[in-house]
Amino acid sequence: MIQLEVWGDYALFSRPELKVERMSYDVPTPSAARGLVEAVYYHPGLQWHIDRIYVLNPIRFVSIRRNEVKSKVLATTARAAAQGSGQPLYLASPQEIVQRASLVLQDVHYVIEAHFTMTDRAAPGDNPGKFQDIVTRRMERGQCYHTPYFGCREFPAKFRRWSGGEIPAIEETRDLGLMLYDFDYSDPKDITPTYFRARLEQGVVHVADCEVLR
Repeated sequence: MIQLEVWGDYALFSRPELKVERMSYDVPTPSAARGLVEAVYYHPGLQWHIDRIYVLNPIRFVSIRRNEVKSKVLATTARAAAQGSGQPLYLASPQEIVQRASLVLQDVHYVIEAHFTMTDRAAPGDNPGKFQDIVTRRMERGQCYHTPYFGCREFPAKFRRWSGGEIPAIEETRDLGLMLYDFDYSDPKDITPTYFRARLEQGVVHVADCEVLR
């Protein structure tokens, strides 16, 4: 089990029901929390599971305007360009950039509590103790495979290992409604989003053993 402390200026955990202008969930989704942990240490021989998310700062929203692109380069276009079709392998900024409003979280601070299980892709010499030592060392040294971020890459996260002791979560309890849990990749041709009923209990979102809805 690990406790990873993360904090930053802004966060945007986008609600999937809003397609154009983005609005963040009140707290990180389990999949976003897992992404933060995997940025610090990922290995095919283990799988991370989020147990609890502690909210340390009051939940505050702020509206900002961001430049976004309204299109994307499709894989078929990229392949055709690579084969010499003459199609451009880029988006022309003046035509594609649009300015959209986003409702994002401000001054965020969390502690993510997670554990891992071994997978069948682990090497014969791999074991839980080895992985635990590696991830602990990486948290203490500030090492990561890529910069962790809060939902969008322009909102980077600072991180460190939680120093121990009681976690000072905010004293707030309320129903957060239906929230994105993760994606089911069991069928690569039909990747399905899953959801759960999120609730903030004295500043803590309990994810372990929650009912997952499909």
